[in-house]
Amino acid sequence: MIRLRLFGRCRIYHDPVSPVLRAPAQIGWEAWFRRIDLVTPQQLKGEELLRRTRGWWTAEPNEVAEVVKKHGRLTLGEQGELMVEFVDQQSVEALSAALSERFGDQVLLSP
Repeated sequence: MIRLRLFGRCRIYHDPVSPVLRAPAQIGWEAWFRRIDLVTPQQLKGEELLRRTRGWWTAEPNEVAEVVKKHGRLTLGEQGELMVEFVDQQSVEALSAALSERFGDQVLLSP
């Protein structure tokens, strides 16, 4: 299994940036007539984190996700970083070529 980080070009500064999930999302509950003191931590998945880059990257995250899904699987690393998981080196090279063809230098893979 090969894992590489996925970076996109920052819309403002134009340097490569990658989202990192710092803490799980917390979902709480409220009832109509009472307060429920229950908070459920919800871990985002790789594709959900990628979609949250909308407006931050120069590339549209939905389009990036579609290209990535053909060659690998979006996932989160141990530190919450956005990664793409591959089964072999050929998939890495195929995705790298597809990203370059579709987005130029706007979406990148890095170890």
